Amino acid sequence: MRTRKLGTSDIEISEIAMGCWALGGGYTWGAQDEKDSIETIRAAIDLGVNLFDTAEFYSDGYSEEVLGKGLIGVRDKALVATKVWVDNMTAAKLMQACDGSLKRLKTDHIDLYQIHWPNREVPVDETLTAIEKLKTDGKIRFTGVGNFGVQDLTEAKRFAAIVSNQLSYSLLFRAIEADILAKCRQYGIGVLAYSSLAQGLLTGKYHRLEEVDDERARIRLYSKNRSGTVHQEKGCEKEANEALEKIGAICADLGQPMANVSLAWVLQQPGITAVLAGARNPAQISANVQAVDLDLPEDVVNALTAATAEVKLKLGPNADPWRTASRIR
Repeated sequence: MRTRKLGTSDIEISEIAMGCWALGGGYTWGAQDEKDSIETIRAAIDLGVNLFDTAEFYSDGYSEEVLGKGLIGVRDKALVATKVWVDNMTAAKLMQACDGSLKRLKTDHIDLYQIHWPNREVPVDETLTAIEKLKTDGKIRFTGVGNFGVQDLTEAKRFAAIVSNQLSYSLLFRAIEADILAKCRQYGIGVLAYSSLAQGLLTGKYHRLEEVDDERARIRLYSKNRSGTVHQEKGCEKEANEALEKIGAICADLGQPMANVSLAWVLQQPGITAVLAGARNPAQISANVQAVDLDLPEDVVNALTAATAEVKLKLGPNADPWRTASRIR
């Protein structure tokens, strides 16, 4: 497993990090056996994955609980990242939230504590000052943010040393290329890419967007008429279907699974530190890590980029995958 330095921190993280949202099961993911989750965590460590990302919001903290159980006896081999939800951004609530996460994670410190989404009601300096206090107290090591755009990043870095920014980024959702990715590079902030398989669209499981169930078809790729969406857009299903066909042909020529190619493409984009790849069983994490060994030739990277150009154009620079009124600025 290859590693990369996370922003301005002194830690090296695996290029494939494990996203732990699905380990909590429930809404979106359905039932998940805890034994499978723990086995997946252990398998990830055996494969060289060292960063595990979760959040207090995921299944009301149950994802954190499962991760804590999975790391018993091997905590020293892992970097634990979790996120505080938007409802807990005041200083008092954030302190309580962090203590709750520490308890559920069964650890005395969190390696990367992140703001999950921006909060427009609580001044960011209050939130970040509280996080810096947690750092002084030894409860966290490094500060990260999630879904911060250029304006939010510029303001946040005035109050704390931000080492990472979690952003949605995939072949089918490239909005951060407009300006956020470049700004992260300028500030020395590592980018942790999430949803890099586009909720399963880039795994090879689906050939067309119509095959995806409504539970997962909630991002702006899909029409506003799909059940569960909260945006007001027509989507770009035609363009995305055409892109999937082109991506599939490129992968077939390479003789490589679409998931591996899609993750490798993200990892080869300037400014990306790691991909947060979700897994629900050992086989899935084993498949995900294969992407680090796939160095795509420049012509293949360019072909993939061209294949999704129309989707990028249609979706525009809004980096919020779910909402037309972007929460990212």
